[in-house]
Amino acid sequence: MPNTIRTTAENKDFRKLVVLLDQVLAELDGEDHSFYAQFDKLDNIKNVVVCYEDNEAAGCGAFKEFDADTVEIKRMFVHPDFRGKGIASAVLKELELWAGENNYSSCVLETGANNPKAIALYRRSGYEIIPNYGQYENVETSVCLKKLI
Repeated sequence: MPNTIRTTAENKDFRKLVVLLDQVLAELDGEDHSFYAQFDKLDNIKNVVVCYEDNEAAGCGAFKEFDADTVEIKRMFVHPDFRGKGIASAVLKELELWAGENNYSSCVLETGANNPKAIALYRRSGYEIIPNYGQYENVETSVCLKKLI
């Protein structure tokens, strides 16, 4: 049974998973990676969830404030050895719960059009595709989603 904890971006297990995430994204994004990577810094991330399976860091996610009512989900990742076990859903649910406890009413996120498994996860979790926002506006390889919590 996966076990989630709330922590910060300083968490060593989170940082290890983010290194792996960045390697995967570099492959997926190809020549677009430097554009996306500039928005994936940990500077403004204070709310992190790490999920453990048998005491091993299996997955993670985070959020940062997008506006007064909305958080942006960032850095979602499940280690390949732990995929298919509901870890991404558990992390996402915990992030949404935490955001709600902090009086936010919705979550937004961006993922790559080349990542259909992520899009499917978010759609199953109640997210709707929205027009691309902010820095992703007019970026054809981005898909933006939103959910009221």
